[in-house]
Amino acid sequence: MEERRGNSDRPNNSGRPSSGRPSSGGSSGGRPSSGGSSGGRPSSGRPSSRPGSSRPGSADSSGRPSRPDSGRPSSRPSGPNSDRRREDLPARGGSSSRPSAPGRNREGRDVNDPRGIRATPMDRDQSRLRPRIFEPDIPEDVTGEELEKTARAELLSLSAENAKVVARHLVCIALFADEDPERAHKHGVAAAHHAGRLAVVRESAGYAAYRAGHYEIALKELRAANRISGDVSAWPVMADCERGLGRPLKALDMAGSPEVKRLDKAGEIEMRIVASGARRDLGELDAAVITLTCKELKTEGEEWAVRLRYAYADALLAAGRKDEAVEWFSKCAEIDTDEITDALDRASE
Repeated sequence: MEERRGNSDRPNNSGRPSSGRPSSGGSSGGRPSSGGSSGGRPSSGRPSSRPGSSRPGSADSSGRPSRPDSGRPSSRPSGPNSDRRREDLPARGGSSSRPSAPGRNREGRDVNDPRGIRATPMDRDQSRLRPRIFEPDIPEDVTGEELEKTARAELLSLSAENAKVVARHLVCIALFADEDPERAHKHGVAAAHHAGRLAVVRESAGYAAYRAGHYEIALKELRAANRISGDVSAWPVMADCERGLGRPLKALDMAGSPEVKRLDKAGEIEMRIVASGARRDLGELDAAVITLTCKELKTEGEEWAVRLRYAYADALLAAGRKDEAVEWFSKCAEIDTDEITDALDRASE
């Protein structure tokens, strides 16, 4: 892998809540005065039989004689609210409608209520709201059906409408990856915005950001994909992002991690190339050559073999071993039939 360099600038009270019952302003016990004697019971709520009538022996409409006054206290309470109608008093356990009611918030809760005050929409933390993003235009001829079946299958957990939008963005990532990496990256951001819990989407967004040189974003997306799926295939790219962010030691740590043992052969070679680049970042040019010295240099017919030979020749040149570098650029050109590298040109320099 060619050397990549990126920007590294990152550089109250806990007491019990009140009962919620309003004070009656009555006696010291908190109950309204009954208006009677200290031993009297409060009225049962039955209407009075007119104890002050001048006809104690008169009969009511049923023909039964009325009973004389039993001495019970009046059912009408006394106190500061005795002259107010029942419907004018606040509901039991409720709050006063007055805005200045002491000890209450605007929702009628006690100021010490642990539930607190529910913020109005304008008072809520705006940083927790889902931000709006730039949605790049999708060519009309892109339907989403161009996406591989395995990738489309992972979108089945989405609604049909959302799955189509995400699929079209993923197709655009591949469509613009080479000719316009920045545009491909914007489609990756949009896809991740619509389906951030799908590993295939986060991984695609990560690769798009990597190709556009947005290493920090790429690292975040690829880490998310790794957490979701457990797949380590992007491990070498994640390590190279660390290099791009100016953290070669972190890249070397990743090269020695247990995840590397789970990589396939192509992944192992890519990890070697990244580790060699990290050594070069640290000025350890000979160590960079040693990192790439392996039996796989003799392999032919594999795409990763072209990359390995090219990286090895480049490391030799950086270490001042020009003759050996020219030899290996030539060996790289021999198997690079698709001319994916400029090995032939460099061999003739």
